[in-house]
Amino acid sequence: MKDGVYYSEYLQLDKILNAQTLESDKANDHAHDEMLFIVIHQSYELWFKQILYEVGSVMQILSQPNISDNSPDLFTVNHRLNRVVTILRVLVQKIDILETMTSLDFLDFRNRLRPASGFQSIQFKVLEANLGLRMQNRHGKEYYTSQLKPEDKKLIEDVEKTKPLIDLVNDWLERMPFFDRPEYWEGIVAEGVVHPFWKKFSEAYGNSLVDAEKGNLSRFEELFLGNEKKEEWSLSPKARRAALFIILYRDYPLLQLPFQLLNNLLEIDNTLSAWRFRHINMVHRMIGARTGTGGSTGKDYLQGALNSHYIFKEFAELTTFMIERNKLPQLSPALRKRLGFDV
Repeated sequence: MKDGVYYSEYLQLDKILNAQTLESDKANDHAHDEMLFIVIHQSYELWFKQILYEVGSVMQILSQPNISDNSPDLFTVNHRLNRVVTILRVLVQKIDILETMTSLDFLDFRNRLRPASGFQSIQFKVLEANLGLRMQNRHGKEYYTSQLKPEDKKLIEDVEKTKPLIDLVNDWLERMPFFDRPEYWEGIVAEGVVHPFWKKFSEAYGNSLVDAEKGNLSRFEELFLGNEKKEEWSLSPKARRAALFIILYRDYPLLQLPFQLLNNLLEIDNTLSAWRFRHINMVHRMIGARTGTGGSTGKDYLQGALNSHYIFKEFAELTTFMIERNKLPQLSPALRKRLGFDV
């Protein structure tokens, strides 16, 4: 056999396949399902590593001062975010395997795991922080880092000091050029005056509301027509305007990749919430109302996280402010030509 790469050596299978040490075996009280428990969680961590790798590359691309429409960058971003979504869907399905373990099987070794807990997964915490979930917005934030080693706690704190994906997307949206180009509109309006497109859109949106929805118009004006980003917002008014424009006019070729990017972010939230929901049901089935091995309130904590940890919810809320296609303001021929790549 010629010298070269050998399968088991390339994958370092000696390390991977010998990395399962059962706590029950240490106590000479073998619990058969502990092997499954370890392998499932090790595989989760490997997939978390891949997700972090993909998200990190996306963040690097979006950190550029400009992204050319004629470069492959936006396609690459979408391709890698779509891969993240696909991996997350697989992680949701892997719960089916874990649920072949019954609650009695789990009790054979559960108490030997204390105080270890999935809550101590550093990679998952880094992922959430990189996406944009910050400490102040977390459910049970007082407990969030209390079970971590000092070096892991510092790692999370350092990650939270960097700009997350949602902020990079906000910056990218703010750079959308169309609204500041006089050749696409009836001239650029004076500072402080509503842009002609959004003036027409606001009128059409107000006319589309039923009586019970009339309060939405003032909310639209607050979120979209101002210039300042409130501290509690993830998106600035300028970024919201760009995102809504992309969604409403996504049929134009130039806006299809931007629309896919926004949709991929929503899919990340959806798959993460599906994972949390399945996790809640599994925990309830396995341990009922008992506390988690790490000391959390178990099912109740997970339910609170499910309700609170939507990172890209402001994109989902844009649907509140949509109107029918046949009521959308007509774009100028020059802008339609630009959005059609016919330049």
